[in-house]
Amino acid sequence: MILVDRALLHTLDGDLRPMRDLVERAALVGVGDPGDAEPPPEFPTELLSGFLPGNAAAGLVAVQLRGAFRHAASLVAYRAVRAQERDRHRELAELTRVGVALTTERDLLSLLTLILSQARRITTSDAGSLYLVERDEAGHPEALRFKLSQNETLTSVPLSEFTVPIDNSSLAGYTAATHEPLVIPDVYLLPEDVSYRLNRSFDEKFGYRTKSMLVIPMTTHRDEVVGVLQLINRKRMMGTRLTTPEAVDREVLPYDERAVELVSALAAQAAVSIENSMLYENIERLFEGFVTAAVSAIEARDPATFGHSERVATMTVSLARAVDRGGTGQYRGTRFSRTQLRELRYASLLHDFGKVGVSEQVLVKEKKLYSSDIEAIRGRFAFLKRTAALEYERRRAEWLLRNGREGYDALVAELEGRLREHEAELDRLLSAVIAANEPTILSEEAGAELACLSRRTFRDIDGAERPLLTEEEVRFLTITRGNLDEQERREIESHVTHTFRFLQQIPWTRELRDIPRIAYAHHEKLNGEGYPRGVRGDEIPVQTRIMTIADIYDALTATDRPYKPAVPSERALDILRMEAKEGMLDKDLLSTFIESRVYALTDPRSFGAYTLGTPRDGVPSLTD
Repeated sequence: MILVDRALLHTLDGDLRPMRDLVERAALVGVGDPGDAEPPPEFPTELLSGFLPGNAAAGLVAVQLRGAFRHAASLVAYRAVRAQERDRHRELAELTRVGVALTTERDLLSLLTLILSQARRITTSDAGSLYLVERDEAGHPEALRFKLSQNETLTSVPLSEFTVPIDNSSLAGYTAATHEPLVIPDVYLLPEDVSYRLNRSFDEKFGYRTKSMLVIPMTTHRDEVVGVLQLINRKRMMGTRLTTPEAVDREVLPYDERAVELVSALAAQAAVSIENSMLYENIERLFEGFVTAAVSAIEARDPATFGHSERVATMTVSLARAVDRGGTGQYRGTRFSRTQLRELRYASLLHDFGKVGVSEQVLVKEKKLYSSDIEAIRGRFAFLKRTAALEYERRRAEWLLRNGREGYDALVAELEGRLREHEAELDRLLSAVIAANEPTILSEEAGAELACLSRRTFRDIDGAERPLLTEEEVRFLTITRGNLDEQERREIESHVTHTFRFLQQIPWTRELRDIPRIAYAHHEKLNGEGYPRGVRGDEIPVQTRIMTIADIYDALTATDRPYKPAVPSERALDILRMEAKEGMLDKDLLSTFIESRVYALTDPRSFGAYTLGTPRDGVPSLTD
């Protein structure tokens, strides 16, 4: 209460703003001169809760002051209510903010850290710990696993995970078993009739004093406990360290009803978030299993590419991380989130899944001819040798029947010479066929030899005249580069479209929805010379450009492909540099790939085969 007289008003010099500021916090009583029956004109009557003349009787003074005190008390109560409303509003806003943060965090450890740190902050707790419920195969609660601890006083205490039973023997176990919170002013002074006790080994080992505790179950809407939140030593102010018993006695407060309400609300939100996070992890593991099975299916159809998808994924993600740490050129400042890296990994693992739609004989073809075709050709040459040998025996027997031994030795010598020459010629021709069957660049001499062979005929066992090499065999043997003809190459290249269509059928989450698009372009080139669409430049996502470099490097350095020799690492890098110079690959990404030694992460000597490469002017390039 404040008394206002003429002297006070004179000091204000007509500026009533200080009084208007005070009127919401104090009762103002005007005091006039003796004989003043009412406030003089200069008094701000709208701000006064009462008025007294200067010579007022004691009874009147008492009445006016009691009224002023009641008014002042109402102002104090009003301010307290307003302060309480502000606190509740702040707490509600804080819980809402924390709730939003909890719903957006999917990494379980990060989520648990957020839950514990926020619970400590809103209760000014010095320390805390968090337990998660472990379940058996049937889904029944089995034990509590200690997952996390925080301590503002002891900032670097090493702790390892352990389990406690869900029963009444421990504080956390009791809360998990009963679904009831524990509010304990001093855990060293527990009643004798309670079954739970504090394990003091931590306090004794590190010289800490655990006093007030709040143990809250984290319960879902189905009334299932997913964990226990344990808060320790509520303090008057965060930042205070409890390094002495005196500090503990002075600073530690018991947890009040409001703290229980706040932490219970947070625990309910935390339970849902933990359940969602664990469900998300289960879904991720399920999808990882699907991806692993899909990659296994690819490699089962083409064993020569065993490990290719995993190695490409390893290098692709590593290159993206290297770009994120410090890309060069146009990628300086480019960043990849954890979700984007996971998206890129899945796209890399599944980029060749469309091979399941390619016929197996084309997929595993090692030479220009299929194995059945080359065996048929070998059979023809063997038949010609046997035919020549039979002709030799026939001619020799006829001579003996007609002429006896006269001139026989000279005839045999001549026939044997012709037979050896014929067999040698057949061997030479077969060797030429076998050499032409290799998936290498066809020389002009080999092409001419095959042209001659294509015109040669023989008579089969029925006497019918047949070509030594069929038109189809000649067409395959005269493939100028690699081991695939144009139709087979188109079939192999179709695996990209098969991959895209397959991946489009999966109901990806919003964060992973670009996987089909990333995988679709992994054989495109920046200059438009790739396949299957011939897109160029900015039409190819940066994630795909990264994957393409890894894919080609892995293809070039393959060690056990039956259809091509491995290219040494340095030679493979030279080929990549050349393709980047020709505008086929991204030179900035390739620079990071080489400078960060991403290629060294997969040693071809330690893994299986890599991906098919075929010659292009003497330089292998990727075809599958």
